[in-house]
Amino acid sequence: MHIKKAVITAAAQGQRTLPMQTLIDEQGADRSVLSLIIQEAVRAGIDEICVVVWPGDQESYSKLAGNTAGRLRFVEQAEPRGYGHAVYCARNFTGSDPFLHLVGDHIYVGAGGRGCAQQLVEVAAAQDCAVSAVQITRENLLPYYGAVGGQRVGSGIYRIDTVIEKPTPTEAEQSLVVPGLRSGQYLCFYGMHVLTTAVMDILDERLNDGANGRITLSSALAELARREQYLALVQAGRRFDVGVKYGLLYAQLAIALAGHDRDQVLSHLLEVVAERQSGAAA
Repeated sequence: MHIKKAVITAAAQGQRTLPMQTLIDEQGADRSVLSLIIQEAVRAGIDEICVVVWPGDQESYSKLAGNTAGRLRFVEQAEPRGYGHAVYCARNFTGSDPFLHLVGDHIYVGAGGRGCAQQLVEVAAAQDCAVSAVQITRENLLPYYGAVGGQRVGSGIYRIDTVIEKPTPTEAEQSLVVPGLRSGQYLCFYGMHVLTTAVMDILDERLNDGANGRITLSSALAELARREQYLALVQAGRRFDVGVKYGLLYAQLAIALAGHDRDQVLSHLLEVVAERQSGAAA
């Protein structure tokens, strides 16, 4: 399997401006969230990138892409029919090819100097099947993520048999317990997938069956697990949702502490903490 295409979804009404936010990268340069996500894809060997946007947003996003704009194509999601529909909007771009999928409101900080998407693409190519990145996640965070259940088949690799979008703790305990994880821990989506054309086929079926509401990606992935081999890869890096409270701050701190100015940033953080503790003691 050769993965040379990527799809970034950024059309959700409440999230359209999130990729436009600015951070300082590991080298100390100002970068948009979108450009960092594109960089993640490029590091994974991706040649062509499709960004799914709300009508009218193409020009703004093109400017944020900088010198990678030449790799981009844009597709509009003209009606708000959900995350699955947003992915489906890129069907003509992906064609019969597998593709890397990234969400437009997550920042990824890899471990050991390797990109998270690079690790995922390598596993998908070796296993010749769809693979979703997951992270071991505490029960109290289940309302924010889709989660999977399955069996361990290798080091950090699981065969997925169940997918539930934002499960309740009861649902997770009944259907998503994974052997080897501690009680109250689950495998939750990382906002990063390598998907096969079968996902587009499943989404197409749902749309042609007369589904008039919002089409979810998780329901399509649940069906994918029933049709073909579908794996999960536990990521050693971290994902940061820039759309939640303090999400952008946490992402910035993680990037800074992995960058050239690590010592300077860490020193200032320690000073702030010490001052706060001193003030509280007084």
